[in-house]
Amino acid sequence: MGLLTIGAFARASRLSPKALRLYDELGLLPPARVDPYSGYRLYDPAQLERARLVAWLRRLGMPLADIRAVCELEPEAAAREVRAYWARVEADTAARRDLAAFLVDHLSGKDTMMSSDHTTLGIRYAVLSDTGSVRESNEDAGYAGPRLLAVADGFGGGRHAGEAAIEALKPLDAGVPGGELLSALEEAAQRARESVSALAASDPALRDVGTTLTAMVWSGSRLGLVHIGDSRAYLLRDGELFQITHDHTVVQSLIDEGRITPEEAASHPQRALLLRAVGGGSAFEPDFALRDARAGDRCLLCSDGLTGVVPTEEIQRVLASEDDPGRAVRELVALANRAGGPDNVTCVVAHVAERTALTAA
Repeated sequence: MGLLTIGAFARASRLSPKALRLYDELGLLPPARVDPYSGYRLYDPAQLERARLVAWLRRLGMPLADIRAVCELEPEAAAREVRAYWARVEADTAARRDLAAFLVDHLSGKDTMMSSDHTTLGIRYAVLSDTGSVRESNEDAGYAGPRLLAVADGFGGGRHAGEAAIEALKPLDAGVPGGELLSALEEAAQRARESVSALAASDPALRDVGTTLTAMVWSGSRLGLVHIGDSRAYLLRDGELFQITHDHTVVQSLIDEGRITPEEAASHPQRALLLRAVGGGSAFEPDFALRDARAGDRCLLCSDGLTGVVPTEEIQRVLASEDDPGRAVRELVALANRAGGPDNVTCVVAHVAERTALTAA
């Protein structure tokens, strides 16, 4: 078969002539030959496979730059890239789905029509931060109050960045109406960013300061969450432990994309490298979520000084078996230190209960 005109090639590849001209200009799918007199683009039938691949990838919504990279790879490597791209799409879709669910509830008036049962929930709470067995200073910061829980793992300037970020969130502990939780969290996160930026600008020695930030805010039975970095939040409900935050790290992105396993991540040389943080030159893209709390729920916020050395099963055991939040945080910190305590460790534990059942932690 001889060369195909652009019209014939468009019909065979199911790409429009306009798209073929664009892909030629971008170097993504250049014609086999261009007639020197007429300027007509002519295509080799052997290019149909690549053209169809481009068409399929465009239907996935893949950006043209990524398509170009995929098309240059061997089939197995190309398959890995497509799998990694789709993992990112699904993660983004999940985040938007949670936001959409909140907006549906908010616009339908759910948060302003809570039953009396919903308004009687409160928390018992405790916080403990420890330097660990190896570090000379503690760069972590933690906070626990009747409506606000927060953990920040600072870097580049001692505790300053973490403390500055948490200080910016403390007004939330005075109370936030359920319908305003999302906007209040966004504003507080921006204040945290501004506080850390001001700290970095105040002293050349602090120019690289930054911090993770994971915080929960209660309003009635509604729980708001803001998260950025690799500190974590867990929820123990009906005996099952759920991690309700997603690490913003290089290794977690590699796991999400199917490039490495969780077991390989534990020893990966870039396991401590953050993709998102408050300051420190990292991207500032916090995750926000809203959930309904239930009496009996138990929550844990912690820095990676705990999760890096203590197995999830041990964390679940402590949260499930220890009825006092104060004893729970002490046992969790002790577990981290018995495992070598290579990093600072901070834990905040809260037990959700009917207000009439609450006692001081």
